[in-house]
Amino acid sequence: MWPFFEKHGVSEKDYFKLIPLKNYHFPLHFHRAFEIIYVNDGQLSISIDGKSYQVQKNDLVFIFPNQMHEFETIDFSEIMVILFSTELIGDFHMNYKSFIPNDNVLHAVNEPDCTKLDSIYSQKSFLYGVCAQLICQTSFAPVKQSPQTKVLYKILLFVEQNYSADCTLKAVAKHLQYDYPYLSKLFVQLMKMPFTDYLNHYRISQACYILKNSNLTIGEVANLCGYSNLRSFHRNFQKITHQSPKGYRVSNPPDKEMN
Repeated sequence: MWPFFEKHGVSEKDYFKLIPLKNYHFPLHFHRAFEIIYVNDGQLSISIDGKSYQVQKNDLVFIFPNQMHEFETIDFSEIMVILFSTELIGDFHMNYKSFIPNDNVLHAVNEPDCTKLDSIYSQKSFLYGVCAQLICQTSFAPVKQSPQTKVLYKILLFVEQNYSADCTLKAVAKHLQYDYPYLSKLFVQLMKMPFTDYLNHYRISQACYILKNSNLTIGEVANLCGYSNLRSFHRNFQKITHQSPKGYRVSNPPDKEMN
């Protein structure tokens, strides 16, 4: 599948993926892999478990598995997202799997040389170096999840797995066996937006990635992202990105693939 913020690091123990992104945003989500966001240039606004950070050039954000997070460009940004499986830093993960950092951001970090991260040994060396910096910089707190947060996780997981098809809050309620009014109220309370708005942001963010990294037609991209009506896709894309799908593709040419 095209989308990249999904289930990574679960089935492949040596999973390590570099993803360059420019002027990108992604709505609130979580995954079972670790994630590093390195800011090559510009600024980002990032929220992790409800805590807000503003990061800039040479800042590095270290996000733990299942931490709820979102990010948005401030004016301009060029970032490198690194998704990797917990097994790549197995010793660190075993010691800290029940904890989260009190501060997820490292400042003034040297830009990683992506051309040298082509073997599992160089990857582990880089990642353990970041772990060491994080341990020196911040303290850690035990993971705590309220019953309401656990329900929200289930809703977001349903969106991740079904956004390309029939994905409504009524379908979520039926799948999770919860009352629709309860889920609707809970979602707005925790997410500060209605479910439909979140779904559209999620779908459009996925569409941006596909437009940038494939030669699929705009109609094919719309269909992959759950829009059977092309007019609705164009309207939501323009509203969220302030560009047309065609304009976005032209202004965001694909980067050289890095693995």
